[in-house]
Amino acid sequence: MRTSLFRSALARAVPPVPARRVPASPLVLARPRVLAAARAPVRMFSASAPARHDEIVRPAPGTGIKVTYEDSNGKVIKTIEGNEGDNLLLLAHEHDIDLEGACECSVACSTCHVVVEPKFFDKLPEADDEENDMLDLAFGLEDTSRLGCQVKLAPEIDGIRVKIPSATRNMYVDGSKARTH
Repeated sequence: MRTSLFRSALARAVPPVPARRVPASPLVLARPRVLAAARAPVRMFSASAPARHDEIVRPAPGTGIKVTYEDSNGKVIKTIEGNEGDNLLLLAHEHDIDLEGACECSVACSTCHVVVEPKFFDKLPEADDEENDMLDLAFGLEDTSRLGCQVKLAPEIDGIRVKIPSATRNMYVDGSKARTH
């Protein structure tokens, strides 16, 4: 490889700097060990079960907790079965039942408002303050109103019937009030 005329002239004009002995850092000395560690297989440790979002196992027919969804006129939309611990909102979404859930179960709206049949309402755990605050904003509030995202299925409420109101009110999801036109 030929060096250019400029480089050869530069090399003659600037004398070389004498090399200094620089002590090696611990990182440089440990380099083979660092590289070996980087090539080692990675082992993951976890104290919780892995989330398997696409593998929800539904109960065999006749063995799950029955839920009947009704429209605002009391007409049955669909009766389905869920597992203990499922909530009414996500179960409705899974079965294509039109129940809105704008805040995705974070108790920040009232769009999943449902009216629970009175005989099952008393079997549910009491609503907490957050849920009651959101229910105050719900359209068509009744004595047995609950947020679908907060009602979890349990054997005591097998056969529960819930009515989906004809409209929802969603003013505070993004933290701002709706403006009038």
